[in-house]
Amino acid sequence: MKRLTTLLSALVAMMSTNVFAEYALNMTEGVTSISRDIYDLHMMVFWISVIIAVVVFGAMFYSVFAHRKSKGYKAANFHESTKAEILWTAIPVIILVGMAIPASKTLIDLEDTSKAEMSIKITGHQWKWQYDYPKEGISFISNLAQSSKDVIYATPADREAVDATGDTYLLSVDKHLVLPVDTSIRFLITSNDVIHNWWVPAFGVKQDANPGFINDAWAQIDEIGTYRGQCAELCGKDHGFMPIVVDVVSKADYAKWVAEQQAAAAAAVASATKTWSKDELMAQGEGVYNTNCAGCHKKDGSGMPPIFPPMKDSPIANGSAADHIGLVLHGKGGMPTFKMLGDADLAAVITYERNAFGNTGSVVQPSDVTSAR
Repeated sequence: MKRLTTLLSALVAMMSTNVFAEYALNMTEGVTSISRDIYDLHMMVFWISVIIAVVVFGAMFYSVFAHRKSKGYKAANFHESTKAEILWTAIPVIILVGMAIPASKTLIDLEDTSKAEMSIKITGHQWKWQYDYPKEGISFISNLAQSSKDVIYATPADREAVDATGDTYLLSVDKHLVLPVDTSIRFLITSNDVIHNWWVPAFGVKQDANPGFINDAWAQIDEIGTYRGQCAELCGKDHGFMPIVVDVVSKADYAKWVAEQQAAAAAAVASATKTWSKDELMAQGEGVYNTNCAGCHKKDGSGMPPIFPPMKDSPIANGSAADHIGLVLHGKGGMPTFKMLGDADLAAVITYERNAFGNTGSVVQPSDVTSAR
């Protein structure tokens, strides 16, 4: 009884705060023309259903109340009424046709990407998103933000001291997808491993990412802002850790961002041709490891045996560098491929794995990874 009282008190305390301030029953209207069309279609069908429910249940309750047996009414005995059959067939057909016309128009509009002004290729990986801008020559990986990972992988003793990042916990990433406002954008969506689903509710876009296939969708975003989404497919153990964050900016700001990213891409290409010191590789590799590898092999290298072996005293990390490079590039078993990372990042993380956690492996240069590709 004491425990029940405590639980009820906690529930009342929660309800007295603003925990339900953002709670809504209806779907969101969105910030794209297609999302507003979907919302209008939803509301049309909803109000038609409400009217049907009011008429049908109103007639039923009125008949039950007004013609009850206590008032002396007797049940009518009739069958095979042609008029009744025509009415209850014709009226639903008219209603369904009336709903099908705007629904078909919206569905056709959903699939029509012919007016797109630019394209973005989106590739799902376990468990991250890769974004490619074919025309601009930009490509990057978007991972769950380190602030959220610090909470997930913290020990029970340290967890209370870690900032849970408030409302954006598990909804923040290290690199945002950046798009220009008032531009018709075609999304080409695929996967590198299992089925994922790219879903941004405010855009009205929810499309499967299937390995070996490219599905497409489109949106023209009318409002500058930051919009969030998630993978909507059960894609593995870290399914809940691959959010989507999109920054919609003015066309002028988008042009500046593109120039910055192209400069960074050129610098990355140049860095892959130089010889790095061990200290440089270790410093770079620690960040790449924490972003891409710590989820399975743990930040301290202890792993999650038997599926994800420890990096500490690993025969791979302490063995042949060529075997280590091949495993990271191509994956094996439960480990996905990481060939989408740049040669400098791969050389850095492999060097880190071979020399951290007490390992005594060799140093790997970007040129070694380039040769192994």
